[in-house]
Amino acid sequence: MTASRSPIALSAGNPMGRVLMTTLLLEVIAFALSIPVMIKVSSVDPGTAAIAGGAVAAFCAVAAGLFRTSLGYPLGWLAQLAGIALGVLTPSMFVVGIMFLALYVLSFVLGRRLDAHRRD
Repeated sequence: MTASRSPIALSAGNPMGRVLMTTLLLEVIAFALSIPVMIKVSSVDPGTAAIAGGAVAAFCAVAAGLFRTSLGYPLGWLAQLAGIALGVLTPSMFVVGIMFLALYVLSFVLGRRLDAHRRD
Protein backbone atom coordinates (compact mmCIF):
# COMPACT_ATOMS: atom_id res chain seq x y z
CA MET A 1 0.00 0.00 0.00
CA THR A 2 1.48 3.35 -0.95
CA ALA A 3 1.54 6.33 1.35
CA SER A 4 -0.97 8.23 -0.79
CA ARG A 5 -3.60 5.47 -0.43
CA SER A 6 -3.03 4.70 3.23
CA PRO A 7 -5.80 5.93 5.54
CA ILE A 8 -3.24 7.04 8.13
CA ALA A 9 -0.67 8.73 5.87
CA LEU A 10 -0.41 11.68 3.51
CA SER A 11 1.08 11.58 0.03
CA ALA A 12 4.79 12.15 -0.42
CA GLY A 13 5.64 15.82 -0.72
CA ASN A 14 2.56 17.02 1.15
CA PRO A 15 3.66 20.08 3.15
CA MET A 16 1.48 19.08 6.10
CA GLY A 17 3.74 16.07 6.61
CA ARG A 18 6.39 18.51 7.78
CA VAL A 19 3.87 20.06 10.19
CA LEU A 20 3.07 16.61 11.61
CA MET A 21 6.78 15.88 12.04
CA THR A 22 7.29 19.24 13.76
CA THR A 23 4.38 18.49 16.08
CA LEU A 24 6.12 15.26 17.08
CA LEU A 25 9.32 17.18 17.80
CA LEU A 26 7.40 19.64 20.00
CA GLU A 27 5.91 16.68 21.81
CA VAL A 28 9.43 15.45 22.60
CA ILE A 29 10.00 18.67 24.54
CA ALA A 30 6.58 18.68 26.22
CA PHE A 31 6.72 15.04 27.28
CA ALA A 32 10.28 15.37 28.58
CA LEU A 33 9.13 18.37 30.62
CA SER A 34 6.29 16.28 32.00
CA ILE A 35 8.82 14.38 34.11
CA PRO A 36 9.28 17.10 36.75
CA VAL A 37 5.52 17.77 36.67
CA MET A 38 4.84 14.12 37.46
CA ILE A 39 7.34 14.23 40.32
CA LYS A 40 6.44 17.57 41.89
CA VAL A 41 2.72 17.90 41.18
CA SER A 42 1.53 14.29 41.20
CA SER A 43 4.16 12.80 43.55
CA VAL A 44 5.08 10.08 41.06
CA ASP A 45 8.24 8.15 41.91
CA PRO A 46 11.16 9.86 40.09
CA GLY A 47 12.23 6.61 38.45
CA THR A 48 8.74 5.88 37.17
CA ALA A 49 8.34 9.46 35.92
CA ALA A 50 11.70 9.39 34.14
CA ILE A 51 11.00 6.05 32.49
CA ALA A 52 7.45 6.95 31.40
CA GLY A 53 8.11 10.53 30.29
CA GLY A 54 11.47 9.65 28.77
CA ALA A 55 10.08 6.66 26.90
CA VAL A 56 7.20 8.65 25.39
CA ALA A 57 9.52 11.54 24.49
CA ALA A 58 11.98 9.11 22.88
CA PHE A 59 9.13 7.40 21.04
CA CYS A 60 8.06 10.77 19.59
CA ALA A 61 11.65 11.46 18.54
CA VAL A 62 11.90 8.09 16.79
CA ALA A 63 8.54 8.66 15.07
CA ALA A 64 9.71 12.08 13.86
CA GLY A 65 13.00 10.62 12.67
CA LEU A 66 11.24 7.89 10.71
CA PHE A 67 8.53 10.18 9.37
CA ARG A 68 9.72 9.99 5.78
CA THR A 69 9.51 6.20 5.84
CA SER A 70 6.47 3.93 5.84
CA LEU A 71 6.78 3.54 9.64
CA GLY A 72 6.60 7.26 10.40
CA TYR A 73 2.87 7.80 10.12
CA PRO A 74 1.78 4.74 12.17
CA LEU A 75 4.36 5.60 14.84
CA GLY A 76 3.16 9.22 14.85
CA TRP A 77 -0.41 8.13 15.54
CA LEU A 78 0.76 5.75 18.29
CA ALA A 79 2.80 8.58 19.80
CA GLN A 80 -0.41 10.59 20.18
CA LEU A 81 -1.97 7.77 22.17
CA ALA A 82 1.17 7.38 24.28
CA GLY A 83 1.11 11.09 25.10
CA ILE A 84 -2.47 10.88 26.30
CA ALA A 85 -1.59 7.75 28.30
CA LEU A 86 0.83 9.82 30.39
CA GLY A 87 -2.32 11.25 31.95
CA VAL A 88 -2.57 8.06 33.98
CA LEU A 89 0.46 9.28 35.96
CA THR A 90 -0.44 12.96 36.06
CA PRO A 91 -3.91 14.16 35.01
CA SER A 92 -2.59 17.35 33.40
CA MET A 93 -1.05 15.20 30.67
CA PHE A 94 -4.53 14.14 29.57
CA VAL A 95 -5.10 17.78 28.64
CA VAL A 96 -1.69 18.24 27.02
CA GLY A 97 -1.97 14.94 25.14
CA ILE A 98 -5.43 15.74 23.85
CA MET A 99 -4.29 19.20 22.71
CA PHE A 100 -1.42 17.65 20.75
CA LEU A 101 -3.79 15.04 19.32
CA ALA A 102 -6.15 17.81 18.21
CA LEU A 103 -3.30 19.66 16.52
CA TYR A 104 -2.11 16.43 14.89
CA VAL A 105 -5.60 15.53 13.63
CA LEU A 106 -6.21 19.07 12.33
CA SER A 107 -2.89 19.04 10.45
CA PHE A 108 -3.65 15.60 9.05
CA VAL A 109 -7.14 16.64 7.87
CA LEU A 110 -5.71 19.72 6.18
CA GLY A 111 -3.09 17.52 4.54
CA ARG A 112 -5.82 15.20 3.26
CA ARG A 113 -7.60 18.19 1.77
CA LEU A 114 -4.38 19.24 0.04
CA ASP A 115 -4.00 15.71 -1.34
CA ALA A 116 -7.59 15.78 -2.66
CA HIS A 117 -7.06 19.21 -4.19
CA ARG A 118 -3.89 18.04 -5.96
CA ARG A 119 -5.72 15.05 -7.47
CA ASP A 120 -8.47 17.27 -8.90
